[in-house]
This record gives sequence, structure tokens and C-alpha cells, in this order.
Amino acid sequence: MHRMALASVRMLCRGGLAPSWRLAAARRSPDWQPRRGHRLTPADDELYQKTTLKVLERESSSMMFIDSYSSRGFTINGDKVVGPCAIIPRAILQWNVGSYQDITEESLVLFRLLEPRIEILVLGMGDKVERLEPDVLKFMRECGIAVEVQDTPNACATFNFLTSEGRATAAALIPPSAGGALM
Repeated sequence: MHRMALASVRMLCRGGLAPSWRLAAARRSPDWQPRRGHRLTPADDELYQKTTLKVLERESSSMMFIDSYSSRGFTINGDKVVGPCAIIPRAILQWNVGSYQDITEESLVLFRLLEPRIEILVLGMGDKVERLEPDVLKFMRECGIAVEVQDTPNACATFNFLTSEGRATAAALIPPSAGGALM
């Protein structure tokens, strides 16, 4: 018996016989599916169970999240900020702009100086999206910072989302004329 097994191993190694799994695969029907030890679909009693959702705690107390905005300013991590603001990792600063027309290369230079560098700058332009000068956007792209220009309510939500993903993000926000809370 042992010699016979040894002879078949030698033939297999020389290419004389096809391995048994190749033969079995050749005999299978085209609609064959592998057997699984686990279910891929829910059982009947699992289809109608109540789904619950829990709000996760913020991962780090040093992360900045925008709680709400109003015509007067923003609430960031429970702190009220009056007027336009710049949110950089671990700091909130007053931003000296009155409207989108005041956004220049000079007003954005702060974001280029940050170390470590930010990946994305989210600009909240107030009530509606306004067009920035192409030179201003080019100025930021030259140092590898992507600029996302949005109305302020959407910019707040985008900033929170990017921050929760752990992205190196900053925001420059002008308060809108109406307020709202973010969830």
C-alpha cells in the first residue's frame, strides 16, 4: 500500500496525473456554488427585529466639532464664538473677514503656515456659495491644500464629517443670516 501511494505521488510530481481537485472541478456543473459554514442572509426571525442606533462619543476631546451656527456666530465644542472664525486643529481663532469679498490670499495665509499641514480647508461663505478669485484657490493648491467652498451650513457638516474621519482639516466660516443645529 505504501509503495503504491509513493508511486502515485511520483507520477503526480512528474505531471503524470492531475490533482484530484482539478478533476473534481472539471466535473462540476456550471451553476455549482461552494458550501459555506456560515449564513450570508438573515434568518426569518432576524428580518423583523428592531434596529437601534447609538450616538458614538467623540474619539478625542482635542477634536473640534461644530455644534451649531447662528447669524451671530458658532458653537464649537460647547464654546460660543462670535463672528467669522477659523477652526484649525486644536484651536479656534477669530477670522478678520466681513464677507466673501474679503477672502484673499492674505486672509488664507494662516492655513498655509500650519504644521503639520492640513489636507483640506472648508470655506463656509455664508448663506450661499460665492465664487472666489481663481488666484486665491491657486494660492492654496500650490502648497497641496484642497479647498472646499460651500455655504456655511453645509461647510459645518462637511468639516464635522472630515474631522470625525481623522482627516487633517481646517475651516474658515462666515456666519449665515439664519441659524441651525448640527446633529
